[in-house]
Amino acid sequence: MNTQPVLALDNVTVAYHGDITILNGVSIQARRGQVTGIIGPNGAGKSTVLKTLFGFLPLRGGRITLDGRDISRQPAHQRAESGVAFVPQHRSLFGELSVEDNLLLGCWPFRRDKARVRRRIDSVYARFPILAQKRNDPVSSMSGGQQRFVEFGRALLNEPEVILLDEPTAMLAPKISKELYALIRGFADEGMTVVLVDQNVRRCAEISDYLYILELGRNKAEGGRDQFHEEGGLRDMVASWMDYKID
Repeated sequence: MNTQPVLALDNVTVAYHGDITILNGVSIQARRGQVTGIIGPNGAGKSTVLKTLFGFLPLRGGRITLDGRDISRQPAHQRAESGVAFVPQHRSLFGELSVEDNLLLGCWPFRRDKARVRRRIDSVYARFPILAQKRNDPVSSMSGGQQRFVEFGRALLNEPEVILLDEPTAMLAPKISKELYALIRGFADEGMTVVLVDQNVRRCAEISDYLYILELGRNKAEGGRDQFHEEGGLRDMVASWMDYKID
């Protein structure tokens, strides 16, 4: 395992509306070339971790580091420019615009470099051929899975070092979900740092190198993939709050 995390939360506390504490002393480390999974019961603070990592929520305590640099006060757009991408759970596309227009908006930070814009969009089409076929179609006319491909492609345009994924397969058909999990695993194998929040605990555990379990905004447990699959420990803990046996 790489010893130096690329992205880390260190004893972070976050509150909504000033006094509703959501994260209370959470610490998470994500390493290069790995998928770091975050799981836990509903209301555990999983999505809040990703929003905090991307800079949407201010800290009340602790710090966030990227490649060892403190980025705790850095706004979201600067984190994106620094190599952090975020794919939220809920759709974030402009439905009336075409696939290509949505991708062009993702190139806004380097919009003046026309050659780079074309090169990056073409790289997305090469990775997702269905998007090349539908480049002129409005996004709203596409299936949920195809829209997810647009969001993944847009996140990759800036060649991120880190990609944050919040429930990427929610409400999608099993076939599309399988493709997305393979893509996510592939991102890490290509050298990216992936932080994955997922309610599909079994699949998350299958593709993650390391797992954090949150409960009520705190670290509950953590461990590698092998520890999750062993009888006892993480496996039994997760089964207890899911209320069913994990195969």
